[in-house]
Amino acid sequence: MPNSSSVSEFLLLAFADKRELQLLHFGLFLGIYLAALLGNGLILTTVACDHRLHTPMYFFLLNLALLDLGSISTTLPKAMVNSLWDTRAISYQGCAAQVFLFLFFISAEYSILTIMAYDRYVAICKPLHYGSLLGTRACAQMAAAAWGSGFLNAVLHTANTFSLPLCQGNAVDQFFCEIPQILKLSCSDAYLREVGVLGFALSLVCGCFVFIVLSYVQIFRAVLRMPSEQGRHKAFSTCLPHLAVIFLTVSTGMFAYLKPPSITSLSMDHVVTFLYSVVPPAVNPLIYSMRNKELKDAVKKHIYLFLRLLLKHQ
Repeated sequence: MPNSSSVSEFLLLAFADKRELQLLHFGLFLGIYLAALLGNGLILTTVACDHRLHTPMYFFLLNLALLDLGSISTTLPKAMVNSLWDTRAISYQGCAAQVFLFLFFISAEYSILTIMAYDRYVAICKPLHYGSLLGTRACAQMAAAAWGSGFLNAVLHTANTFSLPLCQGNAVDQFFCEIPQILKLSCSDAYLREVGVLGFALSLVCGCFVFIVLSYVQIFRAVLRMPSEQGRHKAFSTCLPHLAVIFLTVSTGMFAYLKPPSITSLSMDHVVTFLYSVVPPAVNPLIYSMRNKELKDAVKKHIYLFLRLLLKHQ
């Protein structure tokens, strides 16, 4: 293929050749996707409908649930369709859209996680200033900045990646369109531009990570100085789910892109990509609900009301 204009479609990874295994993969993906829809949907509905949860912490959690739904909806439905209908094709425009949307949701989610660390820092270290530092307007501006930064980052990477000439075929060795896999198809030294853009993005990610670490250093220092054991327990209960989500998101993403070449293999790449792109959106609602009694009680209440309303109309 002389250039990217001659590529009208890409061929995504086929997980299996046997029809039985393809249907098994479809069932697995469908189960994970439905779990993600249910978990994140419950959080969205509960936070939106329960006025007791209209606080900055739950406002940012609502944004996180929206982004999780967006990211998993970008990758899994197409993989399910391919497994169900025994096909691998995705259009050039569809591939570009997948790259853009996935980067958009992932970048914005990392920004939201950084803001959530700031929220916990202010709540625990500066509780008297919480209302002024995290008022309604400030929360809306920070959320808008997170979504806006994700959009700009996605536009930058997508435009740069799909402006490269492609001459190494059109087979993408992944179950969704991913920038490293697209770059492997390039036949131009212009891919160095994308390496530079990735380096810039990595520096921003590291900056956010340092901010999160410093925030939690201050948080733990403040918590350990609390005289009340109940106060320490409550503070840890609000911080641990956030830390668990950050660890899951950052560790899988870093391993996917920074793992040493000595342990790189095609099957390992597929497993790691699945872990960082599919697992966090599916399990984040479970992590946040496990130690959050207020959220669990609100979810149970709304499920009870829904079932009661459903039975009443039957």
